Amino acid sequence: MKNTIKNIKLKILLLFTLTSFSMSCNKYLDIVPDDGLATLESAFSLRSTAIRYLYTCYGFMTSEGNLDGDHGYMSGDELWSIIDRRESGGIWGGGMFNMARGFQTASSPYGNDWSGMYEGIRACNIMLENIDKVPDLPEWEKVQWIAETKFLKAYYHFHLIKKWGPIPIVKENLSINADVEEFKVYRDPIDECFDYVIELLNEAIPDLAMKVQSRDELGRITRPIAASLKAKVMVYAASPLFNNNRDQAGLIDKNGKQLFKTDKTPEEVKKRWDDAVLACKEAITICDEASHILFTHQGRVSINDTLKLQLDIRNAITEKWNPEIIWANAHTSLGANGNLQRAASPNLQYEQYPDMPTLYNHIQPPLKIVDQFYTNHGIPMENDLEWINIDPLNLRAGGEKDRWYIRPGYVTAEMNYNREPRFYAWLGFDGGQWYGQKPEVNDPKPSDMFWVASRVGGNQQKKGHDWGPVSGYYLKKVIHYQNRQSSATGYDIISYPWPMIRVADLYLLYAEAINESEGPTGANSSELFKYIDLVRERAGLPGVKEAWDKYSNSPRRYANLNNMRDIIHRERLIELSFESNRYWDIRRWKKAASEYDKGMYGLKITESKPEEYYQKVLMTSQKFSMKDYFWPIQISLIEQNPNLVQNTGW
Repeated sequence: MKNTIKNIKLKILLLFTLTSFSMSCNKYLDIVPDDGLATLESAFSLRSTAIRYLYTCYGFMTSEGNLDGDHGYMSGDELWSIIDRRESGGIWGGGMFNMARGFQTASSPYGNDWSGMYEGIRACNIMLENIDKVPDLPEWEKVQWIAETKFLKAYYHFHLIKKWGPIPIVKENLSINADVEEFKVYRDPIDECFDYVIELLNEAIPDLAMKVQSRDELGRITRPIAASLKAKVMVYAASPLFNNNRDQAGLIDKNGKQLFKTDKTPEEVKKRWDDAVLACKEAITICDEASHILFTHQGRVSINDTLKLQLDIRNAITEKWNPEIIWANAHTSLGANGNLQRAASPNLQYEQYPDMPTLYNHIQPPLKIVDQFYTNHGIPMENDLEWINIDPLNLRAGGEKDRWYIRPGYVTAEMNYNREPRFYAWLGFDGGQWYGQKPEVNDPKPSDMFWVASRVGGNQQKKGHDWGPVSGYYLKKVIHYQNRQSSATGYDIISYPWPMIRVADLYLLYAEAINESEGPTGANSSELFKYIDLVRERAGLPGVKEAWDKYSNSPRRYANLNNMRDIIHRERLIELSFESNRYWDIRRWKKAASEYDKGMYGLKITESKPEEYYQKVLMTSQKFSMKDYFWPIQISLIEQNPNLVQNTGW
């Protein structure tokens, strides 16, 4: 009798930790029917209650764009903050920033949503098991709901894979009456994990709507979203972190099964890339049909071409539901998005509101991120012939030619001159002009624009213990140009759903897959250059071939697969900077160790004179080892289920 009770308790514990189900995600997702009886029978008794259950399945979505909930934003090497800040507004907790500081542990991992994702998977399985019971659900709608649910189930598995690598696949929910040993699941090999996600997406794509039927449904899954996620999943599956990763040879489960295949033939490795090429092409075709295009501002305000290009680039991210956004995360609260904007924004109206609360500007990129942006010729500074003998820290005053980028007459560093348009659209800096944030947006004069003066004595100087600047560069990219400081305490924010996948991302995935599959001179080379050049053209840059042949010290650098890989990788790191992509990209490329080794440098922000301010200062050194490519499984979960072998190094 005691053993029976013990087994029942263990079943319940394992069921809770692996596949438990919570209905408390959001109030609007509450599936308790009007009579107060929270049963599955009542949940699927009518369409009106079943759709609430579908929204419950959505309720486990991740929280990209939320400083505390986005696991790839403040947790890597793209941004840095004030370590011991004591802000009064409580904008964010800083938990994920502790990962960037090297404090991840297996006992209590930061960003540990293992159980939460399995709750979501369990909810999806319940939906799929019960949807046929809904009597008043039209067949076309049932098919669409099933497809949406399969997508969500695929996404939750993929999210787990990105973080933990091989995971237990949960195709169906276990019954509470199952033998206790059935709950002690094993991790499945990485290729099987990816194949299952792809299988679910393949089943979902044909039955999804091409577009939502009304603005009330924005955020629901469509065919372009599913096809684009499939493309991304297949690029991940083909990438070095997952495809024949010999560093993971020792990750073997309790049955002796190797979780990473490390003896693939070159043909097997290439097959993953070949499949990714086809998936990306299919996604682009579907997105074209749905009119997803690279964003342009389309003349909604009267401004010169220089500022219009900046708005084209800025609003590709911050303009709600613009045609470039394939998938935006409506799950992240707009308030959380507003907190990011508050944490990143400088006080541009310092003279009028000198003690503006909450605008602490204490999240900024290190200089290595600033340096990765191209020159105005579309190539790295170190390769541009015009930059060969220029010290980026040399000083000069802003002139007439640069008046829309740099305050005329203000002394700043060479590194802020003659850079690509994305540099000026997405970064604020000492002496930099900042279009927007004013009610008057038409026909501005350079002298009337907001601008940044972050040296000591300037309006945006470091003014207190928990105030920025941090490195001296600001995240203009995530700050909507129509935000307003409306009073001494009021900052009116235009919030927006966080872009999960946009057209530029998809185009660069396609270029990457083609290059890895056949190189830059293969049968699809014209497609490779077409799609990377479309992204560059929207950014105001010449194509890859023109830029390298005309302006660089390394003509035809693009003709080699390895060199073209570097060009594509850098294009992604620039175009998708500050969008929750770098953290994952440098890991799947297995470049994280070398990137972390560059150090986190900033400018000497406590100085007033330009010759003293423009000195590189080491903010911190980060450590990265092989174990940091994947999250640790929480020790307590392994104690409950010893079949869950721990990730390498943890």
